[in-house]
Amino acid sequence: MLSFIARRVLQAFVVMAVVSLVSFSLFNFVGDPVNNMVGQEASREDRLQIREELGLNDPIVIQFARFLGNAVQGEFGLSYRIRRPVSELIAERIPATLELVFVSALVALGLGIPFGVYTGIKRGTFASSTVLTVSLVGVSLPTFIIGIGLIYLFAVYLGWLPSSGRRGVEEIGWWRTSFLSIDGWRSIILPALTLSLFQVTMILRLVRAEMLEVMRTDYIKFARARGLSEQKINYGVALRNTLVPVITIVGLNVGGLIAFSVITETVFQWPGTGLMFIQAVDFVDIPIMAAYLCFVALIFVLINLVVDILYFVIDPRLRLSGGR
Repeated sequence: MLSFIARRVLQAFVVMAVVSLVSFSLFNFVGDPVNNMVGQEASREDRLQIREELGLNDPIVIQFARFLGNAVQGEFGLSYRIRRPVSELIAERIPATLELVFVSALVALGLGIPFGVYTGIKRGTFASSTVLTVSLVGVSLPTFIIGIGLIYLFAVYLGWLPSSGRRGVEEIGWWRTSFLSIDGWRSIILPALTLSLFQVTMILRLVRAEMLEVMRTDYIKFARARGLSEQKINYGVALRNTLVPVITIVGLNVGGLIAFSVITETVFQWPGTGLMFIQAVDFVDIPIMAAYLCFVALIFVLINLVVDILYFVIDPRLRLSGGR
């Protein structure tokens, strides 16, 4: 198992190195940061001085080495727009994004797995067909359309929920949470539903497909021959075997929720890292853009590493083959 984990960790380092190279390339190929930091009235001497202070006159190799060294320490320099350390800005925005992703993941799992099991067991029924038809909304409509529709229905027409922003925020040490107030939960409902709808559909259809495949296997027929109840067969045998490949998809989905929260946070003006990234793109704030890319890549890499280890623990075939 140690060799298996070592290989995965090595692969993670290679992926992060490639992502760091891509992020570093932003500093050299996406606009001129000096033009974004000074006005048109700035003299040539002022521009040269700023370039020297930012280290933009150093050779590319030295700049990349410095970038890697700072990135390992979580430092990405100063924001060109706000003139504050990027690490501080991300630390302020991470709680909002993680809470939104956490609630969205709970909604996706809480709806996707039960409905997937139901449509797999009760296939061909009217209720199952209705669930599958409704679930197509999650993959056929763009996220911003879903968000705008939910805002119109629940915020404008019914007036039940706020249309934007993060409310009821309270501080617990350095963490700022909205889970301790009713206003906080009311403000997170619509963006969480919007972000999770696509994931609900994907998990539902994956679980259904796996259930249909598992229910046709020989060990399910053998379980019925032994006289086991349908409930024990469905939830004790079939579902347990169905969840093995689902773990990978769910793990990737969590990373996807963080990466694709950009649109949802923009629609609902949710003050997370996604909205910060969009604002950075508008201003060509390269340090924030580079830090966001590295942050999302790190989340994906860590989740993949955890999923691989869980796969190794759950699936005995991997243990017998040494993880190959």
